[in-house]
Amino acid sequence: MEELGLVHQLLVPFFGHTMTFNLDVIVMTWIVILSLTLFGYMAARKRSRLPGPVQAVGELFVAQLYGLTEDALGKEYAKTYAPLTCALFMFLVFSNWLGIIPHLEEPTKDLNTPLSLGLMGFVLSHYAGIRAKGFKTYIKEYFQPIFFMMPLNVIGELAKVVSISFRLFGNIMGGSIIILVISYLTYSIIFPPFLNAFFGLFVGTIQAFVFTMLTVVYISVQVR
Repeated sequence: MEELGLVHQLLVPFFGHTMTFNLDVIVMTWIVILSLTLFGYMAARKRSRLPGPVQAVGELFVAQLYGLTEDALGKEYAKTYAPLTCALFMFLVFSNWLGIIPHLEEPTKDLNTPLSLGLMGFVLSHYAGIRAKGFKTYIKEYFQPIFFMMPLNVIGELAKVVSISFRLFGNIMGGSIIILVISYLTYSIIFPPFLNAFFGLFVGTIQAFVFTMLTVVYISVQVR
């Protein structure tokens, strides 16, 4: 239980202020990035008509996510945003699965990670909306159906970032706390492996998928 709330931080003075870096999250994020790089290299190294296991898994990820992006955005925008969809989902699912491995933990259980990705989706969706409609039409939509609804429309857009980020953070952090508490109560016998499999594989995959699809939907709403 003493692990709960334990965070290794690097404090760096910066012009009279202190910058705080969460070392655990930085290390775990780089483990995910290096794992994805290695997976991509292994999947594309020896491509053939009869794919090996790694190439087959890579093609499955890309084909399914490309199809979902095409369904939501259409063929034209799918070419632009499908790579983002694949990269986002694979980063999130690898991050959520990382907690299954002993002594490693999910970068997504630190709010900074899902909040950063939520802000990235917010900026990208509104950038896509401005490019697709033009700035004048984009701004006019905030005054619909009546001009005094503008503040509510702005709050609604900002709430999407909070909603998508805290959903992912809450599910992953909640799962970690449940596993930690039950492991402590049962002396790590019987239940923890099943809980790790449930929260890591099942909940982690579902939450990565939900986060990715919501990002695609936000882009779709803006470009249409």
